[in-house]
Amino acid sequence: MFDTVLIANRGEIAVRVIRTLRAMGIRSVAVYSDADAHARHVADADVAVRIGPAAAAQSYLSIPAVIEAAKATGAQAIHPGYGFLSENTAFAAACEDAGIAFVGPPAAAIEAMGDKIRAKQTVAKAGVPVVPGSEGVGLSDAELTEAVQQIGYPVLLKPSAGGGGKGMREVHAREDLADAIAAARREARGSFGDDTLLVERLVTTPRHIEIQVMADAHGNVVHLGERECSLQRRHQKIVEEAPSALLTPAQRERMGAAAVEAARAVGYTGAGTVEFIVGGDAPDEFFFMEMNTRLQVEHPVTELVTGLDLVELQLRVAAGETLPITQDDVTLTGHAVEVRIYAEDPAAGFLPTGGRILALREPSGPGIRVDSGIVVGGVVGSDYDPMLAKVIAHGPDRDSALRRLDAALGDTVLLGLGTNTGFLRALLADDDVRAARLDTGLVGRRVDALAAADLPADVPAAAALHALLHLEPAGPVVDPFDLPGGWRIGEPAWTTWQMLAAGHDPVPVRVRGRARDAQVAVGDAEPVPASARLQDATLAVTVGGVTRGYACAQDGATLWLSRDGRSWAVREQEPLEAARHAEEGAGGPVLSPMPGTVTVVEVAEGQQVTAGQRLVVVEAMKMEHVLTAPVDGVVRELKARAGGTVAKDAVLLVVEPHSEED
Repeated sequence: MFDTVLIANRGEIAVRVIRTLRAMGIRSVAVYSDADAHARHVADADVAVRIGPAAAAQSYLSIPAVIEAAKATGAQAIHPGYGFLSENTAFAAACEDAGIAFVGPPAAAIEAMGDKIRAKQTVAKAGVPVVPGSEGVGLSDAELTEAVQQIGYPVLLKPSAGGGGKGMREVHAREDLADAIAAARREARGSFGDDTLLVERLVTTPRHIEIQVMADAHGNVVHLGERECSLQRRHQKIVEEAPSALLTPAQRERMGAAAVEAARAVGYTGAGTVEFIVGGDAPDEFFFMEMNTRLQVEHPVTELVTGLDLVELQLRVAAGETLPITQDDVTLTGHAVEVRIYAEDPAAGFLPTGGRILALREPSGPGIRVDSGIVVGGVVGSDYDPMLAKVIAHGPDRDSALRRLDAALGDTVLLGLGTNTGFLRALLADDDVRAARLDTGLVGRRVDALAAADLPADVPAAAALHALLHLEPAGPVVDPFDLPGGWRIGEPAWTTWQMLAAGHDPVPVRVRGRARDAQVAVGDAEPVPASARLQDATLAVTVGGVTRGYACAQDGATLWLSRDGRSWAVREQEPLEAARHAEEGAGGPVLSPMPGTVTVVEVAEGQQVTAGQRLVVVEAMKMEHVLTAPVDGVVRELKARAGGTVAKDAVLLVVEPHSEED
């Protein structure tokens, strides 16, 4: 077994690998970019080595830098995690050339399965069913168009290289095909350095079911059951569970056997996942989609139902050991469900967010596991994937696992940036999700209802009472003229705030009295008795006889509040701010909806544009966002430059509306 292992990754997966290395008594080496100098994985490792600036291409994707770090620290093996270099054949070959064990399959297996076109051809020869689609490599736009005509709509465009849903586009009509091809090529080129595309028949109401396999170098291959990953947004998974409620034991065995044959077909070793698409109404009919030649994000659910440590098995196989289990040893106990917590805004189309983590409380309790790579004070920027943590629940059955997971999310606190935690609770409460009536389009169909969340009246009230607490003088003797409402004969005066929570309209809140004995009126509602007490970053507020507790953190003029897994960024609206916003809306400034990088500028200064016309493309955290003209007019003040970085709400350009004379 190895003495020292380097983890060529960051975030929660690096922390998770370090945990197993420590349990096995193996020295861990972390690598980090300048953006991650104070990251959790750096602090958790035995040794940490800087490998470059924030840009992934110059750090986590730099093969020479990673290999040099391994040599300098005496690492005998490199665990790639997932993403970055985990499925890079050149990296696997470089490890071999340097005499360092790559904790993954041989380069030939990565190459065979990394190219989706070749992978389909390989597994089809082994008798594994595949989705009807294009054949051949390096198809031109015209050849892709011809293939679509033969397959028929709807179709799915997919990059041949890479995975994770990057560059995938559904196309339902001929008039949308050209733009979809261009966008898919651009995103694939940016994510994987390869814009080769393939096209497949789009299976309607599909379920995404994958099989975990493990193989050693001695010819032993086993499968560890399936994971259902049908709950997705933008072709990326957000909820995964094991086992699937859809499959019978016989169907599980058939899919497992097919996955084992797919692994054998390429001489696979290590941990891998064979992904299938299954018709929800015909689970006996399944099609191979791709094989991920690495550890999966969702591997914890398999670990919880099998009792196996997949990272430990990876390390033992990479060290040349024989698998310590056979297929008969694999049993599934109970049910496990995982959710991914992302720095994103579901109500804004899952646009990435960012900021400094001001407060963090991760859940615990029976059956709860958290894989996390974040710490208080850490900065979540736009350089890397927006996934922050995973919360996983295990129970004796699916219902109990879902209940435990919902309670865990309700106990989660993460302040300083927007996350999808509240959205995940709403999704898990959906009737079809509870009943396991799943398909990959469910989130897309329900997203508006799931993401829409009214601002509870208690939130602006809590923010106003918090403000009142900070306005009140401290000390045993209080001058009545120093109180927020001043001294009055008769009743105290009202203090009024316009409380503005991000994503919501401002709400007027009137308060009078002292925080320990006040009255509060939210909007047009009648005043009710209220009180507030702040202790150890917990705000206890009673409004109308109901007491609630909030985790809170102040960031300049913004107060972050959290309860029941949801969070709000609240601040007082400036008196002239509403008028200014109205004026901006009448004009045509185009703002960046997220911090990121401008990848495409499609207009020039002085150009005439029409409402809805494409102007600029901004990319952040592996997500591309197209900005369009808000009105008919002329492009002015063009500041966006391809390759330039921009902040959230930065003005990229202005579309000057046509005058009435024009």
